[in-house]
Amino acid sequence: MFCPLPLIFLVLALLCGFGGGNFASSMANIGYFFPKAEKGNALALNAGLGNLGVSVMQFLVPIVITAGVFGALGGQPVTMSDGGQLWMQNAGFVWVPFIVAATVAAWLGMNDIADARASFADQAVIFSRKQNWLMCILYTGTFGSFIGYSAGFPLLTRLAFPDVNALNYVFLGPLVGALSRAGTGWVSDRFGGGRVTFWTFALMIVATFGVITFLGLGSFIGFFACFMALFFLTGVGNASTFQMIPVIMGREVPRLMPHLGVEERKRQIAMESGAIVAFTSAIAAYGAFFIPKAYGTSIAMTGSAVGALWAFLIFYVICVVITWAVYTRPGGLLHDIEHGRAPQGAAAQPAQ
Repeated sequence: MFCPLPLIFLVLALLCGFGGGNFASSMANIGYFFPKAEKGNALALNAGLGNLGVSVMQFLVPIVITAGVFGALGGQPVTMSDGGQLWMQNAGFVWVPFIVAATVAAWLGMNDIADARASFADQAVIFSRKQNWLMCILYTGTFGSFIGYSAGFPLLTRLAFPDVNALNYVFLGPLVGALSRAGTGWVSDRFGGGRVTFWTFALMIVATFGVITFLGLGSFIGFFACFMALFFLTGVGNASTFQMIPVIMGREVPRLMPHLGVEERKRQIAMESGAIVAFTSAIAAYGAFFIPKAYGTSIAMTGSAVGALWAFLIFYVICVVITWAVYTRPGGLLHDIEHGRAPQGAAAQPAQ
């Protein structure tokens, strides 16, 4: 029975979406294991190490398709016009051992948290929370940028600098972004996620302007350095935005649901924080589509990707304004907490 290749890719994309949902679920559950002072770092380590998969894929796949890694089990190679051979199927097969190992580990070692269970109706309350939608915007600015730049960086490099072998460099961007996320979660725990997010977006504006400038000058070194700065900053922002969520809900739930007792309030904060973390991560994943698409649209309309980069810069300006106006300005939702002046109990958190 013939199965068209596009259908196969659609099924694979659907299954990857389920995998992304599992990742979002793991992020939502972390809040139940760690106290408030360690949530940001715990979330950052879990997500940062997971994000390394993007860099590993971009580094490993070009290598494994050049050899018969799986022998006869891997099938026959494709012969190229220059006589060379490629085992394109290895791009998928190389992950099978890791998937099997992860499946066994999950079956034997993972357990559901009874307190973390909540019906969809219970979790649907987040769709009426303004903070959920604002955090979707901010996390799209950080993780959406990370995953989108990871997908689009090879194309942009190849188009802007055709004399440069992009395969030698493109995996470095996702690597930098993943490691910065894993390694900087403590910064948000120390100084506050809102403040870190504000300065992250401000610096992303500068880095994006640098990319635009060096594209115009035709300088690959300047272009590459600014993009590495962007990847690093997206990692920092990924960690800081997620650190903000439980703190925000620690303020909002008591205000919106004052009738809850202390234990009920803690459970509600944990449930809503976890649901928002999961939902924002799903929304931000669309960056993998929108950023490459924006490049293509800009190139088709103007002959250059600069128009898309200006659009990204404007979006980061919007994110800076939201972060300052809602969270970090004097009187903002997180200002007193992050400056150590919150009244006792204002930032009550689960899992303390």
